[in-house]
Amino acid sequence: MFVPDTPTVAIPDVTRHLEEGWTLLDVRTDEEWASGRMPQALHIPMDQLMGRLDEVGDQVICVCAVGSRSARVTQFLNSRGKDALNLDGGIYAWADAGLPIETS
Repeated sequence: MFVPDTPTVAIPDVTRHLEEGWTLLDVRTDEEWASGRMPQALHIPMDQLMGRLDEVGDQVICVCAVGSRSARVTQFLNSRGKDALNLDGGIYAWADAGLPIETS
């Protein structure tokens, strides 16, 4: 499901944001996380986010499989005063671009 008016970041711009101190926030399920993840990502499943907001930094790039769940999380975090962006295309687009995925 597309969530309109969600601020996004394109894959080529992720590195710059990380260099500026942004955090990758992976909101996928535990099973999805175990199947592969972006290096350096913080994992907080979407259904656990409310109870773990204190773990989320002020500047985050939200990630899920294709960008739908993370778009909702992005909007939620922005409404709570965070500076959040949604990764355009999610981890699937990241992998399709040939970028590293960890699996261990």
